Amino acid sequence: MEKEQLVEIANRAMPFGQYKGRVLIDLPEAYLLWFARKGEFPPGRLGELMQITLAIKIEGLEGLVKPLKRG
Repeated sequence: MEKEQLVEIANRAMPFGQYKGRVLIDLPEAYLLWFARKGEFPPGRLGELMQITLAIKIEGLEGLVKPLKRG
């Protein structure tokens, strides 16, 4: 996990679906687990960041990411 990834997770909005517009770190863990159970995170950078976000949430490390939010 790199600092740039954490900053992006704290500020990048979900581009589609039920939680469109919500910042990745604010996505419900259950939503991220749904993607993991399907084995189908979105391709590319978004899927990579969503997988890292899930790991952060499972480990209870959200407090490290939330201070990186802009605005």
